[in-house]
Formats: sequence, structure tokens, C-alpha cells
Amino acid sequence: MSCMVRTIKEIKVLIGQVHLTRPPHLLQSVLGSCIGLVIYDLETRLTGMAHVLLPHSDGKPRGVLPGKYGDHAVACIIEGLLTHGAARSRLRAKMAGGARMFGHALDYQRDIGSGNIASVESSLKQAGIPVVAQHVGGTLGRRIEFDPESLNLVVEDFGERSLII
Repeated sequence: MSCMVRTIKEIKVLIGQVHLTRPPHLLQSVLGSCIGLVIYDLETRLTGMAHVLLPHSDGKPRGVLPGKYGDHAVACIIEGLLTHGAARSRLRAKMAGGARMFGHALDYQRDIGSGNIASVESSLKQAGIPVVAQHVGGTLGRRIEFDPESLNLVVEDFGERSLII
């Protein structure tokens, strides 16, 4: 009888980064006004996560941080997933973050969180990727962890609540 040990790697997705993985590895991020965007293939469980800092690239090239802008992040994850064997028809998205971190931010120009939410939602809609769950907005930062095996996104807000979406 052989004993098999499974090593689970926890991949930290930092600001502007995009990472792809498969089970058993986990994707994690800490967010304020940023968006943690997860796109995954329902069958293969191939998954990508981006840590989106700002809503729009305004024509700037992707550069070394392909997840920095919402429009680039969506395209980058999709390209990576398709290149590694995912099927567009099986792609689904989950997202969290986009908090209003400063109470005085009453307009779009100063409320980066709302701009990030709108940008990512718009880019996903244009790409035809359905958002099946989200935990966005509010005024609290979040820690997230996505498990490609279970397809669960665990969201812990800094108010010490935890939920699975």
C-alpha cells in the first residue's frame, strides 16, 4: 500500500498580477478598492485570478502587470485559460472587492472601487463570461481564497465575517 501526500500551494496574487493554476493549488489575495477576479473552466478546473487595481487602461499597453487594469485583466485571463486548454463556453467568473475605502469619495472619479466593479463587469459582459457570484462594494477590505477543486471563493471581510460564494 502506497501513501500519497498532496502538496497544496497557496499562490498569493498581488496588485496587478494574473496567475493561472489547477487543483490542488489555491489562489489568494487581499483587497480594498481593488477587484479580485476569478475566471475558471467548469470542466477542467483551470483557473485564473487577477488583482485589478484600476478600472481602465485608456490605451496603455499591458506591460509587466497585466492585471493592473480591469479591461486588460479580463482579456489576459481568458487568453491564458484558452491557451492552456479551457473552453470559452465553460468559463464562469466570480469576483470580490471594490470597496469604497474612503468615506468622502462620493463621485466616480474618486471612488475607485465602484469604477473597478463597473469596468470588470463590462469587460466580462463584452467577453460573454457570466458572473455567477460576487461580493463587491461596501466600505470594508477583504481577503479572498479560491479553490479550483470545489470552485468556492471564500471571502473574509475585515469586519471578521466569512462567507463562501
